[in-house]
Amino acid sequence: MILIGSLINGVAIVCGSLLGAVLRNISEQMKDTVTKGIGLGVLVLGIQMAFKTDSFIVILISLCLGAMVGEAFGIENSMNEFGLKLEKRYAKPGSNFAEGFVTASLIFLIGSMGIIGAIESGVANNHQTLFTKAVMDGFMSIMLTATLGIGVLFSAVPVFLYQGIIALFASVLMHYIPKELLDSLMEEISAIGGLMILGIGLNIMGMTKIRVSNYLPGILILIGIITVQFYV
Repeated sequence: MILIGSLINGVAIVCGSLLGAVLRNISEQMKDTVTKGIGLGVLVLGIQMAFKTDSFIVILISLCLGAMVGEAFGIENSMNEFGLKLEKRYAKPGSNFAEGFVTASLIFLIGSMGIIGAIESGVANNHQTLFTKAVMDGFMSIMLTATLGIGVLFSAVPVFLYQGIIALFASVLMHYIPKELLDSLMEEISAIGGLMILGIGLNIMGMTKIRVSNYLPGILILIGIITVQFYV
């Protein structure tokens, strides 16, 4: 089922939010420890995915070119600014529900992990990345609900729709791509995605502040290079 990864992600947010509503008095120390535990798991996933490549030089070139494009267009900054505008628009003073919903939606939606995972779900029916994200989002929703209230629970809806639409779109495109090319693309997309997820893990651990979203154009560049190699 193409949408199972997105569905599980949404369910994890709902379950985490309900648990967070019960466990309101979570210490900052516990939040920090749990968050870093999530970071460790994401690091391992990123490393596993990155080793799948047979063309590391192509991955590196795509990543660097993608970073140049992303920085030139300011993708990370634009996403953050969009998030801040939404927060100012809907998270009104005294309205914890709106603040919880908007803040959680931004955290769960803005980033490369959901995009990469949704593409994998749609093209290869591989939900590992979205399952990992579901665990992350589930624990994060516990922390957020304990702080911001039950509005966090309703962020599951845009998360499911956003990732589900990407997965469905990717599943349609795969029917127009030769199988050998598709297999090669998925292997390399998984690898470049692994490097980005590795960056997310390092950010969660507080070790770096990598602007991971600026690497996203690298996926398109990689697809272009692999496709040209296949037909030439």
